[in-house]
Amino acid sequence: MMKNVLQIGLIALVIILSYFLYTSVERPLAFEQEKKDRYEATITRLKDIRKAELAYKDVNGKFTGSWDTLINFVKTGKLPLVRKIGMLTDSMIEAGWTEKKALKEGKIIRDTIRVSVLDTVFGKGFKIDEIKFVPVKDTVAQFHLGATWIITGSGIRVPVFEAKAHNNTILCKLDKQQVINLNESKRTNGKYPGLKVGSLEETNNNAGNWE
Repeated sequence: MMKNVLQIGLIALVIILSYFLYTSVERPLAFEQEKKDRYEATITRLKDIRKAELAYKDVNGKFTGSWDTLINFVKTGKLPLVRKIGMLTDSMIEAGWTEKKALKEGKIIRDTIRVSVLDTVFGKGFKIDEIKFVPVKDTVAQFHLGATWIITGSGIRVPVFEAKAHNNTILCKLDKQQVINLNESKRTNGKYPGLKVGSLEETNNNAGNWE
């Protein structure tokens, strides 16, 4: 009787230990895979934000920290595009023709047309209204968006922008301890605990912190 009880106890102990061994390996792997998927989707969205901000700057000479302004610009804004018809031939160059003279004589055409920001930068059908949301299922969290001007070391005033999302948002509903460990690791190394593009503190050529 006692032998049977011991055997049952040992079997139960083996099952419990096997479960903890499995979860100790499987949970981190599952976390890393989900983190990878969410990071990839978030980075894609941040790249789209950067494209929209750069187009806005091309037209307005500065960035914007307003989602309403940025989205409306992409929906209704126009970009200047130089249309080029014809070019200087070898014989024209040999004869001393310049592009200015060829334009004046009507041999070539150079004019500026205005094209849709949405169609040109993103393509028809792009869901621009979703650009401000962190692409995580079952959440409606928005990226933090900001824009300002900073003075460089050489005294030049430069427009900058920043869009970011914290790991607590990107990795919401995942293993909390794993997220805490990841955030602490980032802070220890002086890095932002999440994903961001651009910077409000320095001119970094609008780079993302994943690049």
